[in-house]
Parts: sequence; C-alpha cells; structure tokens
Amino acid sequence: MSAQARKTLADLVAVMAALRTPQTGCPWDLEQTFATIAPYTIEEAYEVADAIERGDLADLKDELGDLLLQVVYHARIAEERQAFALPDVIEAVTAKMVRRHPHVFGDDAARSAGAAKGFWEKIKAEERAAKAAERARLDGVSGAARPVTAPASALDDVPAGMPGLTRAIKLQDKAARVGFDWPSVQPVLDKVREEIAELEAEIGGTTATATPATADQSNRARIADEFGDLLFVMANLARHLEIDPEASLRQANQKFTRRFQGVEALLRARGKTPAQSDLAEMDSLWDEMKRQEKRE
Repeated sequence: MSAQARKTLADLVAVMAALRTPQTGCPWDLEQTFATIAPYTIEEAYEVADAIERGDLADLKDELGDLLLQVVYHARIAEERQAFALPDVIEAVTAKMVRRHPHVFGDDAARSAGAAKGFWEKIKAEERAAKAAERARLDGVSGAARPVTAPASALDDVPAGMPGLTRAIKLQDKAARVGFDWPSVQPVLDKVREEIAELEAEIGGTTATATPATADQSNRARIADEFGDLLFVMANLARHLEIDPEASLRQANQKFTRRFQGVEALLRARGKTPAQSDLAEMDSLWDEMKRQEKRE
C-alpha cells in the first residue's frame, strides 16, 4: 500500500463520526452508549492478550486495531456529550507519561536523580487531586449529581470492573504498600490450606443425600463465600510467587483444550464420540495425551 493510500488515526475518527451521525449513520452504532460498548472493550483487551499469548503477530495487529476502535468509540460518545474528545484523551495520557517520568523527560537534575523514593506516591496524589477537579467539571457538563464520597482509602483507584483475579492482585498490592501483607510465601500457603478446610467443612455440611448443587440456598451461599475466599488467597499466592494468575489460568485453559481435543481425536480413531464413551475410557486417553506431551 502506498504512503498516500494509508489510513490514519484521523481517518478512523472520521469513520466513527460518520457511523454516529443521526439520520445517515449506522442504526446499531447510534444506539450504543458507554455502558453497552464497555463489554466489547473488555473483550477486545482479552483478544489482544490472547494474540500475544499465542505469539500471533498478524492477529495482534488486527486485535490492537479493534482495541483502538474502542478508544475512538468512547471518545466519540464523550465528544457528543461535549465532555471531551479524542485529542483530550491523547493530551491527557501523553502529559501523564511525561509527568511520571521526570528522570527521562525532566531537566538535567531530574534525569540524574532518577525516580526518587516516594515519587510515585506523590505523583499519584497530585493526579487524584487533578482528577477530582476534572470530575467536578464533567459532572457539571452532564448535570449528574455525584454522591458524597468516603474518605480516601489505600484501595482507591482499583477499578471494580476488572477481572476478579486481576482485581484481587491489585487490591492486595495496594494493601501491601501500607504494610498489610504476609512476609513470605509460607503463611500464604498455610492460609490456602485453611481456606480449603473451611470450604470442605461447608461442603460437608450438606445432608448425606444432597450435593452442593442441591443444598439449601443458605448453605450454597456459604459454600460460594468460602470458594471466593479460596480464590482470593490463591491470587495472593500468585502475587507472592510473582505469577500472573490470569495468564496462568489462560495457559491451563489452553492445556485442557489441547488435551481434550486429543482425547476426541483418539476416540474418533476408535469410531466413537465422547457421548459414546465413558469416564474411565476418556480418563485413560487423557493420561495418554499427557504422556505424549511429555515425550514431545
């Protein structure tokens, strides 16, 4: 493609503006709001991560484009509300990167000093104050009445919409910065065992003929609560081991998919489908798939 024919960010912005133009735009695009687009934004971010995980650069190029479209989409909706536009988004993030890296973009003294202790906390506090002022301005634009907020917490700025495991890590990191953290991996492992025991106790609390799926609602709620505690402490264990739990789980999902598809292939070689097999046979084939992977 020639340089003259290449599309630019301005072209993408123009496309989005056309899609959102009343009467002549796309009916579906015109119906969308921040809330209805948000799930797609999250999905596109996951697809970027998946392409990276698979090392597929062709897919990564496409998925980054899809993610960029989400930014342009949200910025267009905001512009229609006269709140901000894409140039404001670009200005804000560029200024933030420069502000957070004085050891790169600052004067000679700042560059030679590097990132001093407490620097990030000071910058974040300044950014929170600036954001509060901007939030007040935008609330004035939208006419929205914002409820009175609670005093600042160490857990502020951890988005509620994050994937559960990622948010658990972020919350634990924030708490750790103010000293609320286990000193090593061992007490976290002890906590894992404690949470497993508590979950087992709740599961064992069902009647002899019941299962967790058929237990009464109050017991199911307690089981779910204990299961959540176990997931939370497993996220903490991942943090202490410096493992990304989301990435680790994605790898486990891929491994399960690969092995189960191998089981299906072995069954097809026997003229069967999984529905025509049983657990014992499929479990044996599963073990065969594991042995094959170890030999490769």
